[in-house]
Parts: sequence; C-alpha cells; structure tokens
Amino acid sequence: MKAPTTRRRAVDKALTALLPQAPYSDTEAIRTLANDRKLRSLPASVTVWLATVAHVRHVHSDYDQLLAEGYDRDAARFFVVDQINDVLTHWRATRLLDPDEDEGEFTAGTIDGGPPD
Repeated sequence: MKAPTTRRRAVDKALTALLPQAPYSDTEAIRTLANDRKLRSLPASVTVWLATVAHVRHVHSDYDQLLAEGYDRDAARFFVVDQINDVLTHWRATRLLDPDEDEGEFTAGTIDGGPPD
C-alpha cells in the first residue's frame, strides 16, 4: 500500500530540505524507505533522517563489511560516522550525523529486506 498523498508530499519536502544535492537514485531509495508504512507514525522529517542515515550507512560506507569482519553493530557504526558525514556533506545536507547521538534503531534491513544489523 502506498503512503497517502499528504504523507508523500511531506516526505518529499523533508527530503528536499535535508538533501538538496543528493543524486536521484539515492533520493529515490531514501524516499521509498521513508514512505514505509511502519514509519508513518513518525513525522516526515524524522523518517527522512532515519532513512537517509540507514541508506548511506549500508550503501556508501564500510558498515556491512565491518559487520562481516566481526565488529559489533555499535563499533561498526562508530567507525563509519566520518564516511556517512562525508557523503552527507557532498550532498549539501543540512544536518550531519553526531557520533554521540543515537539515531534510532531503524536500518535499511528492517524495511527493505536488506542486510540486517
């Protein structure tokens, strides 16, 4: 089931505000994650942020490789913060990942069947 039009518009607006220079293929993947019905109880800006961090972590960092090498989830997340922030900076993101802030338990694997944490 697709997200209601009002929700899709809110997600689109939040995505444009957060990532003005992100490539289309990445914004489409993030939009899909953010529009998941499991996340509809959260504000669009929150779901876009969580979806963005999860997408960048799994697609544009060494996170999954670190997990495969035996690092635990928290350690792997710690080691990829700079990679994530580099991507966000390149995309002219209006927010960066704070290594001391818990960005939530949302991961790409919990939504799209990708690699679980």
